[in-house]
Amino acid sequence: QVQLVEGGGGLVQAGGSLRLSCAASGRYFSNFAMGWFRQAPGKERAFVAAISWSGRTTNYADSVKGRFTISRENAKNTVYLQMNSLKPEDTAVYYCASDTHKRLELSGRAYEYDLWGRGTQVTVSS
Repeated sequence: QVQLVEGGGGLVQAGGSLRLSCAASGRYFSNFAMGWFRQAPGKERAFVAAISWSGRTTNYADSVKGRFTISRENAKNTVYLQMNSLKPEDTAVYYCASDTHKRLELSGRAYEYDLWGRGTQVTVSS
């Protein structure tokens, strides 16, 4: 059973940067696509970024393109989200998730991810 634990969240001023990490336990991490989602108060969970099992393919929400970068190190069972030029509207709880299904394309739909971490809070002050 794979377990996911996020870290790296915190309070940052607008324009600043944070790097989130998601550490996975279990033997099969490198087989799965991974995604980052976020949920702001009163809003639904929203897709942020996804990465294929190999790391060769990535996908981003339009709102973060050019500012966020998803990456992974399979040898360390870890996926990262580098967040630059942060804005107050990026404030949310950020979750990593794994998609254990074989798909032709990376999914941006939360219901297609079947394992979730507990989240890490990111707060961007103006």
